[in-house]
Amino acid sequence: MTQHNSRSNDETEILALIERWAQAVRNQDRATIREAHDADMLMFDVPPPFLSRGLDAYMATWEPFFSMAEKPVAFHFHDIEITAGEDVAFATAVGNCVYFDPKGHRQPLQFRLTMGLRKIDGRWRVMHEHHSVPAED
Repeated sequence: MTQHNSRSNDETEILALIERWAQAVRNQDRATIREAHDADMLMFDVPPPFLSRGLDAYMATWEPFFSMAEKPVAFHFHDIEITAGEDVAFATAVGNCVYFDPKGHRQPLQFRLTMGLRKIDGRWRVMHEHHSVPAED
């Protein structure tokens, strides 16, 4: 990724979008979580459901997350890399959160994030969001 001072305006806008989204998750602010996501988005997630199509299905996945997440909610990203074309972009990052498993044990989780974005009417929209963890033996 280019250095911060030589980032394109599009990369800067996408980075701000990711930072606003992550802050909204930490604040459990559902309206801001959804604002940059397209109505027809697709998400692949770690916990079920495996696939969520559409904004309502995507938003429904946050309720189980918030019910299991340690409070205050941890949801931070590093190693964010953004590649932006004229109207299509993707971003990758490494994320961290903390949740409680079914037995009530605190579980830090490091996960991968990939976002596919499209510029629609001059604004970047999340079309695809993918969270993943390495497969275990």
